[in-house]
Amino acid sequence: MGGVGVYVAFLRAVNLGRNRKFPMAELRALLEREGFGEVETWIQTGNVRLRSPLRSPQRLATRLEELFESDRGFAVPTVVLTPGELRQVYADAQELAPPPQLATAEVRRYVTFLKDDPSADVVDEIHALELEGEAARVQGRAVHVWVRDGYQNARLSNTRIERSLGVATTRDLKVVTTLAERWGA
Repeated sequence: MGGVGVYVAFLRAVNLGRNRKFPMAELRALLEREGFGEVETWIQTGNVRLRSPLRSPQRLATRLEELFESDRGFAVPTVVLTPGELRQVYADAQELAPPPQLATAEVRRYVTFLKDDPSADVVDEIHALELEGEAARVQGRAVHVWVRDGYQNARLSNTRIERSLGVATTRDLKVVTTLAERWGA
């Protein structure tokens, strides 16, 4: 099949509660029925690798969102990256030093994937946030987040980032590392 590209899709807010269930076996079956190739998933949080004839990650995200809503009955915002973009996010995560106020603290790292490119003024706003035990740095369509007291209590949550930067979905850096190793080739 000519022109087929490989993509990595990150689904937002699936399998978090009783009303947003999307078992990965059902997700894979749906995508295969719809003609996507080499569909793989990783853990239950909506990480998908697939082949698609669509050449635009944005068009693919729109198509996936339409399929998911039709199948599930609820909206599933989706962020799509190329394997090269995923590799770059991982490389950026490895190179970014923690902000000085968190350099000696024990922190957890997260990456929030953005659906759209952020504007420079909003990036500056995120960088200027001064939150005790938390910090974020935007690189391209990813927000790298450091949290000292656990993500469940973080003020720099996905909801806060979405308020400023639009549709986003967050993964622990350990998950991003695994996905970059598996799917970033």
